[in-house]
Amino acid sequence: MMENLYQNKYRINAARLIEYDYGANGMYFVTICTLNKYPYFGEIEPDTAILCPSAIGQISVDCWLSIPNYFPFVELDTFQLMPNHLHGILAICKPETEQVRWQPNQFGPQQQNLAAVIRGFKAGVTKQAKLNKIDFGWQPRYYDRVVRNQHELDRIRAYIENNPAKWAAERNNPM
Repeated sequence: MMENLYQNKYRINAARLIEYDYGANGMYFVTICTLNKYPYFGEIEPDTAILCPSAIGQISVDCWLSIPNYFPFVELDTFQLMPNHLHGILAICKPETEQVRWQPNQFGPQQQNLAAVIRGFKAGVTKQAKLNKIDFGWQPRYYDRVVRNQHELDRIRAYIENNPAKWAAERNNPM
């Protein structure tokens, strides 16, 4: 099991597609969790299944919606903030002239790709939390899925939109 150890510590294997260019045009479904899945973002109203955002929850919404201002090649699709995580679909839409034909996912500086967008978003929320003296933290990493077809996109959109109604049964719901 040495392949699961790095410097004698367990590591999490990458969940990314090995040979996929995450800067390529396409749709990406992401889930980003708060540190220890603590419900920093607010509470779901049981009667309406709508999130009442906390201050850091509203900051997170504002930062998410501003992603295209910092990354003009990104278009936002369905998005849902939950008490301890968020789900969103991002589309990378670069003009053909800016497209790199095929390039394997690689280590090194990451620019104009999904990792850069998520890193920028998380950094923006963290900066605003510190400026406003709000206790907050992100879970390291994030989950992503390359959306492969329209059926999958429709299914993911429905999942995101219905997520608040399922909060009461969520295993990470502290209530």
